[in-house]
Amino acid sequence: MKTLLTAAACAALLTALPAQAADLAATAASLRDKALSDPTAWDVLESLTTEVGGRPVGSPAMARAKDWSVATFQRLGFSNVKVETFQTGAWSRGAESASVVSPYPQPLHILGLGGSSPTPAGGLEAEIVVFSTYADLLAQPPGALNGKIAVVTQKMTRTQDGSGYGAINAQRTSGPVEAAKRGAVAYLTRSLSTDDTRLPHTGGASPAGIPAAALSTVDAELLDHMAARGRPIRIRLDMASSFDPKATAWNISGEILGREKPDEVLVIGGHLDSWDPGTGAVDDGAGVAIMTGAAKVIASLPKGPRRTIRVVMFGSEEQGGSGTAYAAAHKDEIGKIVLVGESDEGAGPVWQADLPKGSAAAPEMKAFAKAVAPLKVIVTGDPSRFGGSDVGPMVRLGAPVVDLHQDASRYFDLHHSADDTLDKVDPQELAQNVAVWTAFLYTVADSDIDFRKLASEAK
Repeated sequence: MKTLLTAAACAALLTALPAQAADLAATAASLRDKALSDPTAWDVLESLTTEVGGRPVGSPAMARAKDWSVATFQRLGFSNVKVETFQTGAWSRGAESASVVSPYPQPLHILGLGGSSPTPAGGLEAEIVVFSTYADLLAQPPGALNGKIAVVTQKMTRTQDGSGYGAINAQRTSGPVEAAKRGAVAYLTRSLSTDDTRLPHTGGASPAGIPAAALSTVDAELLDHMAARGRPIRIRLDMASSFDPKATAWNISGEILGREKPDEVLVIGGHLDSWDPGTGAVDDGAGVAIMTGAAKVIASLPKGPRRTIRVVMFGSEEQGGSGTAYAAAHKDEIGKIVLVGESDEGAGPVWQADLPKGSAAAPEMKAFAKAVAPLKVIVTGDPSRFGGSDVGPMVRLGAPVVDLHQDASRYFDLHHSADDTLDKVDPQELAQNVAVWTAFLYTVADSDIDFRKLASEAK
């Protein structure tokens, strides 16, 4: 059962907090209020989506995004602005089309999945086999789909915490491989999405040597209706793509230097890259903007925090590689990394905070809980575990991590689709994120809290 710090309980902490923690709480509350009206995060997000747009790794747009990042950090007064280059695989989309050939000819709306193979020149045409669940596909023996196109139409459940996505993520990421094992010549899946439009949602998948694409939710249901009529259905696919196994990518960072302990560092960030259909506003321009905005608000204090806050714009989360590259480049620094954290659930408000193991009762974290109680954030007694794809490798090396969970109820209507655009971001919800992160980062950066020691004592 989760231990919750309610707003009333947080208010009661006012008199219980030691003097130093009470000072932290008061300053964190002041910064929280400032963050709610500070324009930095919105300005950063508007600039990125307007001046760069969608940013697939390996693309010219991603190179422009790198230059944009450096200029943004410099313009906002960050110190030690660095560009760290690494290589990673980069899949690129070409022309794509799909249609039902018979018995009910009409077009279908698809987006190729990252890692998909192209169709043969001139396209591919085959009969489909429709599976209403991914488990039904997995139940097929080898050879059962020889010469067929496998189609999985299982729906995703809308949830606040995004668990509906995790529950069927393998349908996209592993589906092509499983279909190929059973002899399929191509794979189609219902988009991992909660929307009801004809806009498909892309995403990465393990390479399987066959064409693989996501259907819009509407078109997946269309194929369900066709299959229910009992007649063989033939589909034509024409998909082009390319893959560069050694594309150049970049992690870009800037710092708010600590005034007393600059070598003790909080590493936070979001991922700069995005998929190509939209402009990457919610995934993950918002995360980049939130973290940049929070650090900038803290930098506005008359004197900086005691520890250094480093914001990283990770360069290849969607297709992988940036988190591993960053951890490898900074492995000798792990012992001095006080905490890592990432914002990568869109722009919905933060509603739950899972703190590093054993720290919920620490005076500094009580100060944080008090500061964010008016923002309707539940602080749990559950230890944080993941943090995000780009900080995960650092966590595995021993860095403490925080999870500030955003409301993902609408996130999967938008992510990886052409609807991932600036107009879908609510400025007030974006500002709430900045305020929560500002309060948390300040209480850690301006204190001596030792998350490793607290975790060890909690064993």
